[in-house]
Amino acid sequence: MQSGMLALERIQRPSVSDAVFEELNRQILTLVLAPGMKVSEVDVAQALGVSRQPVRDAFYRLSKLGFLTIRPQRATTVSLISERSVMQARFVRTAIELETVRAACERLTEPDFDALAAILDEQAGTVSPRDAERFHRLDDQFHREISERAGHGYVWDIIRENKAHMDRVRYLSLSFASERAYREHREILGAIRSRDVHAATAAIRVHLLRIIDQIVQIRASYSTYFDQED
Repeated sequence: MQSGMLALERIQRPSVSDAVFEELNRQILTLVLAPGMKVSEVDVAQALGVSRQPVRDAFYRLSKLGFLTIRPQRATTVSLISERSVMQARFVRTAIELETVRAACERLTEPDFDALAAILDEQAGTVSPRDAERFHRLDDQFHREISERAGHGYVWDIIRENKAHMDRVRYLSLSFASERAYREHREILGAIRSRDVHAATAAIRVHLLRIIDQIVQIRASYSTYFDQED
């Protein structure tokens, strides 16, 4: 660095591509863009008032997460939910979060517990009346904060890369399972706060296993959302 130059880092601002990605991600997750629906770069660009390039970039990122199916010379569609992918994501996420809560039992401090409790206090206000989108956002925040405060925030990128199909099933389940999910969050936090590794790992395992029963109920009501050849 030249003498007299300030050691400043470049300020990072969200790009147009990031904004398009986040909006499409939100609409797919909340099923505004339902599984099987056709989407086009032109239509999305016009609707969002942007050029096609950031839409193309966002489409690619969403396809890597499993949210979009892009096939040359054919229409791009919102991916059908793959039950196999849901189960694979649950396995990966359970393996990671079991180790994360073990670390959390050892490392978290009172300020950490208070911060997590504040997230759950806010989430309590989304259970009744139901605010599924906000509940889901706080759900992710709760689990991510445990990882970060336990010193393993990097694992959340791995989880996010694997849980796209799982997320839509979880979102649909909130119409009947949000209260139970909230109670289980309280149990997880209570076990971590007590530094009870056995109880914390048992609680997180039960919490993530719920999706196995939920997917049966959801598939019965939303069969067209699922990949029938899965």
